[in-house]
Amino acid sequence: EAMQEAGAGDLYREFERRKKKLAGEGIFDPALKRPLPAYPRAIGVATALGGAAFWDIVRVCQARNPHVSIVLSPCAVQGDGAAEDIARAIARLNARGGVDVLLVGRGGGSMEDLWAFNEEVDVRAIRASAIPVVSCVGHEIDFTLADFAADARAATPSNAAELAVPVRAELERNLAALAGRLASGLKAQL
Repeated sequence: EAMQEAGAGDLYREFERRKKKLAGEGIFDPALKRPLPAYPRAIGVATALGGAAFWDIVRVCQARNPHVSIVLSPCAVQGDGAAEDIARAIARLNARGGVDVLLVGRGGGSMEDLWAFNEEVDVRAIRASAIPVVSCVGHEIDFTLADFAADARAATPSNAAELAVPVRAELERNLAALAGRLASGLKAQL
């Protein structure tokens, strides 16, 4: 009743076509990548409200530094209209202000499930963001065009939270060590 070509499927070929096109436009240029802020006060998250990805991010951020605020811009991450919804979520976070870094993504799934993150509207919204973006789509083995456009790629949403939010206890230890060195230096000078 039906025939289907074996090997790389239509989605993979379309992925490669878009990747080549956007790379030719310079969208993935490593020179455009910005460093993530060392001490973010607030992170923006563009993902599904009820998804496990959001709660994983919250859990990791709270464990690392409970003083970092989390601002959710909920969006559909799969299905019809998801790509445009993700782009709108990124734009809302940029317009809101007060956010130091954006985490954009969702948990794992098939190539079809993750396809919204291969749409040009999302890739362009990530590159146009005034705020540095960490792409956190899927699991370690998943790659999307959003990953190439973002300032950083995380293997999972939890990993994105680890990249974006420093451990408060480590910061306090470093600050105490620097204060000790400063006191010793001043004492030696006196």
